Amino acid sequence: MTRSPRYTSVAIALHWAIALGLLFMIWLGWNMDGKESWFQFHKSVGITILLLTVVRIVWRVMNPPPPLPDDMKPLEKTASHFVHLGFYGLMLLMPLTGWLTVSTAYNFDIPTVLYGAVSWPDIPGVGFLSNETAHGIIANIHSKLAYVLFALLALHVAGAVKHEIGGEEGVLKRMIPGLFGKTASPAAPPRGFAVAFGAAIALFLAIAFLPTLFSGRTAPPADNGAAASVDGRPAANWTVDQAASSIAFTFTHEGNTYEGEFPDWSADIHFDESAIGEAWADVTVETATVEASRKLYTDSLKSAEWLAPSAYPEAIVSLSNFRIEGDGYLADAALTLKDTTVTVPFAFSLDIAGDAAVMTGSTDLQRKPLDLGQKSDPGAGYVAETVTVNVRVEASRTD
Repeated sequence: MTRSPRYTSVAIALHWAIALGLLFMIWLGWNMDGKESWFQFHKSVGITILLLTVVRIVWRVMNPPPPLPDDMKPLEKTASHFVHLGFYGLMLLMPLTGWLTVSTAYNFDIPTVLYGAVSWPDIPGVGFLSNETAHGIIANIHSKLAYVLFALLALHVAGAVKHEIGGEEGVLKRMIPGLFGKTASPAAPPRGFAVAFGAAIALFLAIAFLPTLFSGRTAPPADNGAAASVDGRPAANWTVDQAASSIAFTFTHEGNTYEGEFPDWSADIHFDESAIGEAWADVTVETATVEASRKLYTDSLKSAEWLAPSAYPEAIVSLSNFRIEGDGYLADAALTLKDTTVTVPFAFSLDIAGDAAVMTGSTDLQRKPLDLGQKSDPGAGYVAETVTVNVRVEASRTD
């Protein structure tokens, strides 16, 4: 009896990696409710499987699989081909429907960050499906594909075992890695390694990074300096040292505290310790520059339900009604964000030495009045309602 030729080592590796990945994904999908990190990992593995499937398809075209044994019946060969076609369909449909499910979510807006490092966009042009009915159908299809996989897997394993223990030549040994495959004849020399993996890498780069290159960038804030009098106010008389100053914030997610900052902002300030009642400050913050301690949170803050920088590129803070409070100062801070204005007390300390000053202050903001995260987490079940803003300013007097 002639020994069956083996698949190439790359085909074998892809076969088992994708097979184990799909089974792991089903288990993860059934156990990730309420676990945000598992949900992100589920999406990361799903996109990985999609890219590996691209590699496998290109590899299969360039390295055709060995023919089925001659002693297999025609009906069995046909069934085997249809099962393989079904698997290839699932390898594409399962990650694609998962990606579509995330892209059409109508009641939450959680970005996809692959392995906590690479932002992955939603599928463009599917906004018309972002409603309860369409999203529900897509999500249901995605979840039910697991049962299709189990059915195909049962047929696949049953067929392989049947031909291995029966009188036929057998096919299982052609795909078993390592020592078990040595009963089959060597595979044909592989070809197209660079093409297959290059296609997947090119697809990944095009989806992950090309949208960023063409999205444009928010213009940097204008140079800070003395501003002319506005509405009878005295002119600004301090220049901020941006490199030594910061606007940062802290927030709590699932009981853990995280930090973030706004690197790009500008401020016009008038402050005279002998006439504190005339003090004022106007701050413009470029919301698109927000950075958090985890990339997932950075991307989340840039989404439509949080800071929405594409629609509202600036947040404006106007400080007034300065007064002495204990050993420090207090001012009213009116924050305008996404067409909503809230006023909160801003407590700060100030150290002036000649023409140099250092100010440190903080205030607490509530998410609900500012319409932050009210779509996916209105009850603050994941992200705490209170966000603390911490400001440090080093400035020099200009008059």
